[in-house]
Amino acid sequence: MVTAASLSGWRSWLALKRQELIERHAADAQTGTSGPSIGSRIEVADLKERIRKLEAIAAGVDL
Repeated sequence: MVTAASLSGWRSWLALKRQELIERHAADAQTGTSGPSIGSRIEVADLKERIRKLEAIAAGVDL
């Protein structure tokens, strides 16, 4: 039960971060900035890695 609640909270947090990235991308497109910054790429890669680990935990796979 706790795991399900934690996973739900994590997914909500990821949705928030995804929305922030989309908004930042839209703002960059309006100002003419080309491509995501290095920091954004690192942040996205980190989020993907965290998602992979949490999905493995939820599935019961030992990393």
